[in-house]
Amino acid sequence: MILDHLNNSHLYEGMHPLFKKAFDYLKKHDLSQVEPGKLELDGDKLYLNIQNPDGKTPEAARLEAHRKYIDIQVLLKGKEAMGWKQLAECKEVTTEYNEAKDVEFYAGLGSTQVELQEGEFCIFFPGDAHAPCIGDGKIKKVIVKVLI
Repeated sequence: MILDHLNNSHLYEGMHPLFKKAFDYLKKHDLSQVEPGKLELDGDKLYLNIQNPDGKTPEAARLEAHRKYIDIQVLLKGKEAMGWKQLAECKEVTTEYNEAKDVEFYAGLGSTQVELQEGEFCIFFPGDAHAPCIGDGKIKKVIVKVLI
């Protein structure tokens, strides 16, 4: 997992061939004004999910992990915390892997919790279980899905 601000995204652009394209788009467009939904940047290789969920308690936020995609989760408005746990430490699957949605859910809480401010992002790799949307009130965020 990586936590940083969009102003520092250049530090991570070399980690994946599509990261630069993703970060450039995020910095050039005010996505806080865009309605929730999916926006394709490069077909199924790179797309955005803009969301406006209600915050949850840490106990209600489910640990999830992905196999085919890297998540870059960016907070646009509000306050959001995210739980994190090394996938190898997740012992109890609560929802089996769904290949179409590229997600599997696990029991328990994150072993670490990070708090994001507007303009900050987390990058979650396949070895990172994460529990997003922890907080009070509405959250506006974008999840960039990057095919491995």
